[in-house]
Amino acid sequence: MYLGRVSHPHPPDAQRDLEQLSASLVTYAARLGRAVSRRTTSDYPAATMRLLSQIDELGPVGISSLAEADRCTQPTMSGAVQKLVDKGWATKSPHPADARATLVALTDDGRSVLAEARRRNGRLVAERLGEDSPEARAQLQGAVDLLQRLLAADVRPATDAAPPAPAPAPAPAPEENR
Repeated sequence: MYLGRVSHPHPPDAQRDLEQLSASLVTYAARLGRAVSRRTTSDYPAATMRLLSQIDELGPVGISSLAEADRCTQPTMSGAVQKLVDKGWATKSPHPADARATLVALTDDGRSVLAEARRRNGRLVAERLGEDSPEARAQLQGAVDLLQRLLAADVRPATDAAPPAPAPAPAPAPEENR
């Protein structure tokens, strides 16, 4: 049974070019991340900073989802999370929908450590850019916008998601001055 060709929004050559350019984007974004990681001074291993970033990105999240996101085993992730908890950078709390599971979240100290690392990384990239022209800023902003748009569709698994917080009660109507 003939089902026909799958149509692409671009002609074959344009689609191939888009795929090659997209592959380059992924390659160079990953290389930039590794280069920055190699050149910054930090008292903490890259794996620790990556885990802080994962927790920040995924929000209160279960250990299973963290392990899946980091492509490691659940026991390995449990140990890594416990190290963050021991440092005071993360908390574990009961999962509201599954009594056997816990949710991991960053503490204020964990967010501070991560924010400082991100500032150091930003300084390093800014130094490498070297110029502060309107054109360079526009290119950088365009790159950031593109990456944010691409990542917006990357949502965490619903299995570990904490239930949404209840909506705040509506504020009482203000009394009219008489």
